[in-house]
Amino acid sequence: MAGMIDIKTLDGAETFSAYCARPAGTPKAAIIVIQEIFGVNPGIRAKCDHWAKLGYLALAPDMFWRVQPGVELDPDVPEELQEAFGLMQKYDSDVGIRDVEATIRHARKMVDGGKVGIVGYCLGGRTAYLAATRTDVDASVGYYGGGIDTMLHEAHAIANPLMLHFAELDHFITADKVAKIEAALADNRHATIHRYPGVDHGFATETGKRRSDAAAKLADSRTEAFFAEHLK
Repeated sequence: MAGMIDIKTLDGAETFSAYCARPAGTPKAAIIVIQEIFGVNPGIRAKCDHWAKLGYLALAPDMFWRVQPGVELDPDVPEELQEAFGLMQKYDSDVGIRDVEATIRHARKMVDGGKVGIVGYCLGGRTAYLAATRTDVDASVGYYGGGIDTMLHEAHAIANPLMLHFAELDHFITADKVAKIEAALADNRHATIHRYPGVDHGFATETGKRRSDAAAKLADSRTEAFFAEHLK
């Protein structure tokens, strides 16, 4: 069963929407899926539906609700890609992570105090990293999160498992940036980093021109095993 729900902000003054996919039985745990810059589009909803089939409660909050609620864009359409870049310029990561914290609290209540994980893509990959440094989320996975290399001063606060996936040919997150992240997290026992040769940014999208099926399946299998271990 799936549909939209409302989540209260941390101060309780406002609400924002999230796509919610529920498993057939009692959830193993909750997984929050954080969008790319294209909103809670069909691909993000499909990822939530997949987690629900695996037995998890899955939530995808609208991270752009403060800028333009209800955004659904297709990165393969040039005009929509440019619109997404424009929305990203208006997005505040520090405010966004507080909305993620509100979502974590809401999700934890929905699973009766159970564990909560987060997985994000692009914008969501960076958000997953920030969730690992600033919230009590139990496990975090980030796919090709841009800007993490500028946030490594927060790495000391990572207290729970974190997995990061990067594309070798990513034209946004270049090899030197990934190397910087690897060096900063090398001694952090909570952090695991994977690189995927021959693929570019967005390789794990559900549909569209950016997807690289083999790399996506490998990364997703690692993510599934990671959550199975740390959200039990």
